Amino acid sequence: MASDLARQGLSILATNLRLGKLELDVVARDGDTVIVVEVRHRGVTAWQTGMESIVPAKAKRVRAAGERLWRERFLRDARVNRMRFDVAVVTFDAGGEAHIEYARGVL
Repeated sequence: MASDLARQGLSILATNLRLGKLELDVVARDGDTVIVVEVRHRGVTAWQTGMESIVPAKAKRVRAAGERLWRERFLRDARVNRMRFDVAVVTFDAGGEAHIEYARGVL
């Protein structure tokens, strides 16, 4: 997923970033915006979509981790003005080919 974002011109700052008990899947940067990407994987037999799998408690944990990252790393960085929370859902078809659905600013 991070390589797909890099091909779109984003700078990848971290993957699987641990912040205490919290973890962020991908942290990227696009100009003055830090982007936190929650990555969900789903196979063809999944009962729910990747978007449906983000329950309120999960969204709360991702936002808490992002807020902690902001306070610890970006609060005093004049080059960064905002943070956005995105979701990337990777699904695999029967042949094993990956398909990515990307939603900006949804968490």
